Amino acid sequence: MQSIAENLKTVRGQIDNCMQRFQRMPYSVTLLAVSKTHPVEFIREAYRCGVRDFGENYVQEAIDKIKQIAAPDINWHFIGPIQSNKTREIAKHFQWVHSIDRLKIAVRLNEQRPAELPPLNVCIQVNISREDSKSGLALADAAALCNAISTMPRLRLRGLMAIPAPGEEFEQQRRGYQPLAAVFRELSYRYPYFDTLSIGMSSDYEAAIAEGSTIVRIGTAIFGNRRAEG
Repeated sequence: MQSIAENLKTVRGQIDNCMQRFQRMPYSVTLLAVSKTHPVEFIREAYRCGVRDFGENYVQEAIDKIKQIAAPDINWHFIGPIQSNKTREIAKHFQWVHSIDRLKIAVRLNEQRPAELPPLNVCIQVNISREDSKSGLALADAAALCNAISTMPRLRLRGLMAIPAPGEEFEQQRRGYQPLAAVFRELSYRYPYFDTLSIGMSSDYEAAIAEGSTIVRIGTAIFGNRRAEG
C-alpha cells in the first residue's frame, strides 16, 4: 500500500503532465485534497507534503478537523450539499464554498459571513448530467444565480463546480464537461473574480484539465478509499 506522500507525488506528476499535454499554463490547476471521512492524521501528512487546500462535505466533521489542525495557511473548502441550518457554521469556518445551488443559501452565507473575515469565495454547483441523485442547478439557470451573487458584498463569486455522471472513456468524459466549460468562459468576462472551474475527481481529472479545470478535487487517489460514512 502506497503512502500519502507517494500518492501525492504520482497525482502531482500526472497533473503536470496533463497541463503540458493540453498546453495549460504552469500552476494553473490547484490540487484540492478531498479529506472527508479521513482522519486528521491523513490531513497532517498531506500538509507536510505541501498540500494547503482541503475539501470537506460534513460540517461538524470539518469543524472538528479545523480546530485540531489550526494551521492558518490552509484553505478549507466546503464541497458538499448545504443545508440551511448549517450556513452559519460554513460561513464562519471556511474560505471556500463550491456547492451553492440556490439563492436562499447564497443569501444566508452572505448575511452570516463574519465582518472581520474576507469575503467568502464561492462557486455555483451545476448539475450538468441532470441526475436526480446530485445537487446543483440546471446549466441554463447558472447565469441568473451568478448575477444575484455578484451583488452580495460578503461573497466573492469565483466560478462553477460540477460532478458529472460517471464516464469510462476519456473523450466521453471531455464531452460531458464541454457545455459547462463554454458557459464558464462566457461568464468569466462578466465578473472580476470569476476564474475558477472546479471539475475533475480521481477518475476523470485528466479530461477535466483538458477542458479547462482550475481546481481538481482528488480524494481516493491521495488518501485511498473513504472510511464508512455515518
